[in-house]
Amino acid sequence: MSLATRNEVWDALPPLRFGEEHPLDLDVDETTERQLVARLFSRDFDDWSEVLSRVGFCANPIRLVGRSQSFDTRTGELVRSYGSGDEALGVTFTRCGNRRADKCESCSRLYAADTFQLIRAGIAGGKTVPETVADNPLVFATLTAPSFGPVHGTRPNGGRCRPRRDTGHRCPHGRPTSCMAVHGDDDPMVGQPICADCYDYASQVVWQWWAPELWRRFTITLRRLLTQYLGTTPGRLGEVAGLQYAKVAEYQLRGAVHFHALVRLDGPQTPDGFAPAPAAVTAPVLAALVERAATAVRFTAPPVHDDDPARVLAFGAQVDTRAVRTSRRTDDPDRSLTPEQVAGYLAKYATKSTGDNEAKDNAHLRRLEATARHLAGRAVTLDEDGDAPYGLLGKWAHTLGFRGHFATKSRRYSVTLGQLRRARRRAQARIAEANRTGTPIDLRQLEAELLADDHDETTIVIGSWTYAGSGWANGGETALAVAAAARAREYAQERAAHRRNIRLRGDSDASTKTSAVW
Repeated sequence: MSLATRNEVWDALPPLRFGEEHPLDLDVDETTERQLVARLFSRDFDDWSEVLSRVGFCANPIRLVGRSQSFDTRTGELVRSYGSGDEALGVTFTRCGNRRADKCESCSRLYAADTFQLIRAGIAGGKTVPETVADNPLVFATLTAPSFGPVHGTRPNGGRCRPRRDTGHRCPHGRPTSCMAVHGDDDPMVGQPICADCYDYASQVVWQWWAPELWRRFTITLRRLLTQYLGTTPGRLGEVAGLQYAKVAEYQLRGAVHFHALVRLDGPQTPDGFAPAPAAVTAPVLAALVERAATAVRFTAPPVHDDDPARVLAFGAQVDTRAVRTSRRTDDPDRSLTPEQVAGYLAKYATKSTGDNEAKDNAHLRRLEATARHLAGRAVTLDEDGDAPYGLLGKWAHTLGFRGHFATKSRRYSVTLGQLRRARRRAQARIAEANRTGTPIDLRQLEAELLADDHDETTIVIGSWTYAGSGWANGGETALAVAAAARAREYAQERAAHRRNIRLRGDSDASTKTSAVW
């Protein structure tokens, strides 16, 4: 690569932060700067930049060494052979796949995009899901954790935090129980306990540990209530209706997990997809059943150690249920949500974690993690039944005791993340081939073909791979990857804004030409 070309690459990068005047905070020190410049002017920069682009500017790619072979299952013919030795750098790089934005922005954005498509398909159809699901009742519900002690928070219309007439009232530890301050959204006090010594840290950790069990019992209770409402039996519910859901878990500022869920009622499963939902269950009725199930769920958690009491766990009193309106429905128009809104909400929540609050000097979260480790150290190895209910608590202390998946769905809610990823890989290969040959390609038709191919896969891959490490060679390469990911994000946002402007102008033909499926 010529010097002029390398300078063009440098100029195309977003500004790096050597001082406070640059907006992109990469924390580049002198050593990293030298590494960055060395990579830009290295002999194999072209090969490295191709790898960087191939992994989507991942900040912490996985390095693998090995070989794989693809065979046609019908004929036994060798279709393709690939090995890390075929790569110019001698190593195969693949995405880290981390969903957390604070760990890898590129992979997090891809995860959010896939989650968006998965969620939206279950709302309005598409991606192998029939569009008739848009006619079925759909509820967006939020199930929160109970209170473990009063915390500082924001109030509507700029209200005071915790006003009391008797401002001199104090807790048993001598601290005021009132707070007359008006907190902003970025106030570090928001989410912090009024009195940390009064706050029930142990109960919050135990609740987080059993939150997946509470969700399981919620789905069971909801099906039982639905069975009663429809006047059928549990064994015959599938002949009348099918309950599907997708949910994500999000951490509140106080470090407690709550669930955002889409609950959809279908008719009985048919060979062609889904039958219409029973007419007796409208979206408002489904919302009422969801709220009743959430408030009815109880679970008695076993003691963590010999001196620990048993706790009866439940969801918090704040249960929010809203009907979701699609282009086909007008349920509850005063409090409706569009498919794009809900899919965007859940995709955003799916990439959040405790890491979103780690940048702050948050004594509350540190104490929650310390409590989880303390309880893990005292946990009874075996209970009366020979089980170890808290045996792995220490492993999940960094998540404040929450051991569940951050995004889950029922089997028939919509397409899976695996299907989307496999289809995307095949699409990228076909598009690359079309670019080389100059053959036009219909992206919408391609999507349908690739998702259909997933059910008729005729190729088996046999490989032997060894983990060779994670990350780029040094901080300079990582800084380039992060900068390129930021530039890709800005470009994607500009394209999205351009498409929105086209739709607003009503130019549907141009919108079809410029929209990208993948």
